Amino acid sequence: MHQLKRYSFILILILGLVLIRAFEADLFYDPFLEFFKNDYLYLNTPVFDTVKLIAFTTLRYGLNTVLSLGIIYVVFKDREILTFSAMLYAVAYAILILVFLYLIINAKQNDYFILFNIRRFLIQPILLLLLLPAFYYQKQIKKDI
Repeated sequence: MHQLKRYSFILILILGLVLIRAFEADLFYDPFLEFFKNDYLYLNTPVFDTVKLIAFTTLRYGLNTVLSLGIIYVVFKDREILTFSAMLYAVAYAILILVFLYLIINAKQNDYFILFNIRRFLIQPILLLLLLPAFYYQKQIKKDI
């Protein structure tokens, strides 16, 4: 793939992630956006529709996953890495969404910090930030062997 074309794809995919973040309040139902912007440790959880919240959180995770997998593929051009990443995203989603669901249903003030962080993993491309350097390091090690 021509370098300019490759960098353009990466830039477009990153722009997609930025746009999801920039327009999150308009695109997704998430009553926790405002809740976590305030001094949430001393507040009660907001009133929310559980099914709608899970659906929109899943949608956002899915969009971030597709864009993140696109970035991983364009950067490394390796189907094994892409397959491994896709499986990791699926397993992470299954675990995180179950924990998230439990925490929002049984919300207690002393669980808000863990709720905040689980939600962050679901709605932001944090796995991408972890996987890119890990795969790069793995590629460098394979070159040296």
